[in-house]
Amino acid sequence: MRFNREKYLSRIKYAGDLKPNLCLLKKLQRNHLLNIPFENLDIHYQIPIELSVERFYEKIVENNRGGFCYELNGLFYELLLSLGFDAKRVSARVFEKDNEYSPEFDHLAIIVKIGTSEYLTDVGFGEFVFEPLQIQFNKTQKDERGSYIIDKFEGGYLRVSKLEHGKATPEFIFKNVERELEEYAEMCTYHQSDPNSHFMKKRLISLPTENGRISISGNTFIRKEKAAVTKRELKNETDFEKELWCKFGITLKKPASDNNY
Repeated sequence: MRFNREKYLSRIKYAGDLKPNLCLLKKLQRNHLLNIPFENLDIHYQIPIELSVERFYEKIVENNRGGFCYELNGLFYELLLSLGFDAKRVSARVFEKDNEYSPEFDHLAIIVKIGTSEYLTDVGFGEFVFEPLQIQFNKTQKDERGSYIIDKFEGGYLRVSKLEHGKATPEFIFKNVERELEEYAEMCTYHQSDPNSHFMKKRLISLPTENGRISISGNTFIRKEKAAVTKRELKNETDFEKELWCKFGITLKKPASDNNY
């Protein structure tokens, strides 16, 4: 399998001690989030996303791209294993509305065991925590991106919620059960081919910054800095490609037969 750990660490701009402990896990998650964007651009170019660690590596590390959860967390999981972490993939179901959740394998997350404690680590959920959440029930955990809580949910699931203004809003539910990468295949295909998938609705690329987030959603560039939000409409494809390079360092390789996005 093609996987160069040193190039991967360089991609997320991490240089330092590699002892597999909580301190390292926190640094890796934060650096990963700040340097590799969440994006669905291949879906809108109709470039198939395959559940292959080698393909994840080529796209994210060699080609300086981002990806969505299967790619980002799928590759991050391999990095953690290569560093000696006790890690496993888990399946998560994302909160939708009215206490309904998406199907199994809708999201790939990671559980890491350090000593006698377990931590939920995730670099592929868009706007989420900067640091791992300890799997400790009904305890408020404060993160740079907000306060979160994990509690037990029906059917043997664990629920992750964000706390705002005294209210808990669910993010997703998951079972602490190890999964194989191929188990996500059906949902991976769904998200890049079914019109009902939210990833099919519009192109998206998003990257957190130290003080906020930058994104392109459809044809709109959005910058959030603390409480301030600015938006700018992208006039054409040239404008989009310019922002993609200037803000995210990405140059897309379009299929020769496809002149429209």
